[in-house]
Amino acid sequence: MSKKHLVFIVNPKSGVEREKEIQQAIDKHLDHNVYSHELLHTEYAKHGIELARTAANNGAYAVVAVGGDGSLNDIVRGLQGTDTALAIIPKGSGNGMARTLSIPLDVNKAIEIINEGKAIHMDIAYANEHLFISNAGVAFDALISKKFSKSLRRGFAVYSWLVTKYMWLYKERHFTMNIDGKEIAERAFIINVANGQQFGYNFKIAPNASWTDGLLDVVVIRRFPKILGGLLALRIAQGKILQSRYVQHFRAKKIVVSNPQLKLMQTDGDAHDCSNTIEFRVEPGKQKVIVP
Repeated sequence: MSKKHLVFIVNPKSGVEREKEIQQAIDKHLDHNVYSHELLHTEYAKHGIELARTAANNGAYAVVAVGGDGSLNDIVRGLQGTDTALAIIPKGSGNGMARTLSIPLDVNKAIEIINEGKAIHMDIAYANEHLFISNAGVAFDALISKKFSKSLRRGFAVYSWLVTKYMWLYKERHFTMNIDGKEIAERAFIINVANGQQFGYNFKIAPNASWTDGLLDVVVIRRFPKILGGLLALRIAQGKILQSRYVQHFRAKKIVVSNPQLKLMQTDGDAHDCSNTIEFRVEPGKQKVIVP
């Protein structure tokens, strides 16, 4: 019987030592009786999309994204319309979707999950033309994504510092939302549309979100006294943000958010320019993914 072929896609910016760790883990822990494999490197921005598409067209059983939510996003974009599965070795900063899917952060254990070969079909979402698998947002979280992407340093300490700094500076805006036909107007600090449960670092913005229910979770944090920012952050870390009186929560298949001055959004932590009206939609069961 022919072996199932895996294509590992790694960002070389992860460093030589990390690449050695990945290769050693593959050599030692991958079930070579079941799988053949190759390891590829991205060479420029969005190269992962091309590599994943080529791997799928060549009949790969799965493409293994070695990275964070941004890397996963690229791989899934490349796999759309194919039967090739997504597998994950979390090596990003926050690893929000990997944590949501209960993929171990330990490389060896993540490879064991691939060996077991259990797969589900995960929902995929879109914000206008931008695909996302974890979450997207148009307010404070979009600003933080932009600042974090420009930071020379990564990690939880930098992320926390940016949140603390800009929380006091950020000016809430009035947004109009249409949630499955229901019109809502709100002055919002955060409007997050989630398929996964968290931003990363176990900060659960949508703790009840399911990636297989055909719905998106909409979490709106209304304007609040900034002195309570620490308490709200703690609630997010504890997975209890929906209990706050400053939070509204909806589930829907289609969400439209608009603001005349809207120019920035984030999808899976990647900040980019946008129009003043964003339509969010979900496509159920679009991506096969290997999970515990």
